[in-house]
Amino acid sequence: MTGDGTTAGVRLTVAICTWNRCELLRQTLEQMTRLVIPAGIDWELLVVNNNCTDRTDDVLAEFASRLPIRRLFEPSAGLSHARNRALREATGEYVLWTDDDVLVAERWVAEYCAAFAQWPEAAIFGGPIDPVFVGTPPDWLPDVLPRVSAVFALLDLGDEARAFDAAATPFGANMVVRTSEQRRYPYDPTLGLSWGRPRSLLGGEETAVLERMIADGIQGRWVPTARVRHFIPTHRQRISVIRRYFIGYGEYNAREAKADGAPYLFGRPRWWWRQAVESELRYRVRRLFSRPEAWIEDLITSSVYWGQLRAYASAGRPVGGTPPAASMTDRASPR
Repeated sequence: MTGDGTTAGVRLTVAICTWNRCELLRQTLEQMTRLVIPAGIDWELLVVNNNCTDRTDDVLAEFASRLPIRRLFEPSAGLSHARNRALREATGEYVLWTDDDVLVAERWVAEYCAAFAQWPEAAIFGGPIDPVFVGTPPDWLPDVLPRVSAVFALLDLGDEARAFDAAATPFGANMVVRTSEQRRYPYDPTLGLSWGRPRSLLGGEETAVLERMIADGIQGRWVPTARVRHFIPTHRQRISVIRRYFIGYGEYNAREAKADGAPYLFGRPRWWWRQAVESELRYRVRRLFSRPEAWIEDLITSSVYWGQLRAYASAGRPVGGTPPAASMTDRASPR
């Protein structure tokens, strides 16, 4: 940042981590060729190949003369590993994170540059993520979308700029962190997606980092004009995807829970079994007779409890705890 409060002379790093989505990546890069870059801004585009087996490198070669691409390779599977690789290699003062299935607005970089100048004390920035549904979504999805928006990494905190807090942080598809602060808070490889092996859909590595940063007093700002669009393919427009996401949230919550002396059944809190079974039954009955806004809550509750029970089975240790409030089950973002 220059002394006159402008971003002239600032260098930026745009970072994308990718695994075997070369056609989506091609769309993302094509859109980036339309970016409006403010005068005096120097930038690089880091694309981390996380051990891809498709034509990712060929796609990168197609754009080598049109974008300031620097291809990186990270052999360790997982989004956190890939993000940490980008962070180690970044040369910009800020890292602008996005994904390989995102279309950024033409003024995406320009709007963030304006925000850097307006709030030089802030180190975290984020903007809206709008959906682009492939095909026609199922009838129930629009009704429940406000409740499950995080399943699809969607975010809209309103049209007014505001400060971030622990309950409202950006998602990795549209997030900026000042590099000096970001390097003090690397991403946890035990969180987030790990390519190529079955697991829950919960991401959460960026949420964990941002919550720690904010707890330590680092400031962040919502930038409503820095918009992106996120592709939602048909295979993700399913109940099973929502269930897997909230099962993942239960798994995450289980590892944070503390022993509380509750009665156990098969090595797990007995009341968790009751909540899982009762909410599962309610979901199955209400799915037949109720509106989506009613049964989605039962689906979420049952999935969180099943995830906690499954995590304790994997851990092999009896612990108890209180599951998160419903309002907190949408804070961790998937890809």
